[in-house]
Amino acid sequence: MTDRTLSGGPPAMPGAVLLGRIARTAAPFVLMAVAWQIASLFFPPYLFPSLVAVFWRCLEILTHWSQLVDVLATVSRILAGLAGAFVIGAAMALAMARSKAVDGFLSPILTFFQGIPALSWVVFAIIWFHGIEFRIFFIMVLTTLPAFTFQVLGALRAMPKDLVEMVMSFRPSRAKIFRVMVLPSILPEILTAWKVNLGNASRVVVVAELVGATGGVGYQLLQQQQIFDMAGALAWTLQLVFFVLIVQYVLTLIETVAFRYRAVSERSL
Repeated sequence: MTDRTLSGGPPAMPGAVLLGRIARTAAPFVLMAVAWQIASLFFPPYLFPSLVAVFWRCLEILTHWSQLVDVLATVSRILAGLAGAFVIGAAMALAMARSKAVDGFLSPILTFFQGIPALSWVVFAIIWFHGIEFRIFFIMVLTTLPAFTFQVLGALRAMPKDLVEMVMSFRPSRAKIFRVMVLPSILPEILTAWKVNLGNASRVVVVAELVGATGGVGYQLLQQQQIFDMAGALAWTLQLVFFVLIVQYVLTLIETVAFRYRAVSERSL
């Protein structure tokens, strides 16, 4: 029973609760949009273009294949880089969890890589490699690999020892150990790692395309900067924002379906 029910008042309607959540989520963005639109009335368009102009530029990008292909190129680069970093990072984390020697060897290297900025990897890739796509893939993997590795490693080490011993007492096969014990234990950390690295990857790929590509959102942003087209710059930036929001929503759906067995607490922290 809720406090509202105990006090004798009418229970809150689910629709009203949902609308309230949507309103609270949308309020900051509405305020930002209103402030931007007001600023567009007092500043020139190359500083603060109107939201109507930005909307039409977004629609133009999405409806013209010659421009949409740049968005799809950037999206494919992000997903390929994240997938490559995740596969390599998961394999390294598994090896580090199984061997202290491997852990002692790889941990300092990954920590060292974390201190290297993305722009440095861009410069290295341009000097070392010739192909544009391989350059960007190399940059994406090297910038997101440490986070994937450490997060998967932390999930593997966080598995309860009692649970591991209990499962091993039944002498299951390796495939069954992974499916029944390891995967459910590390899946929350894996999804969190994808959510975190998705935002990092979207920022890194723009830097890589600004310097070393002839297509993509980053390249288009460079073109807009050269002609001082703020409406175009915002429209291209929003394409990445839309992509991140869509993938975050997909990851949230996967999390909801995968962990639907979890009990929902009536108390919030």
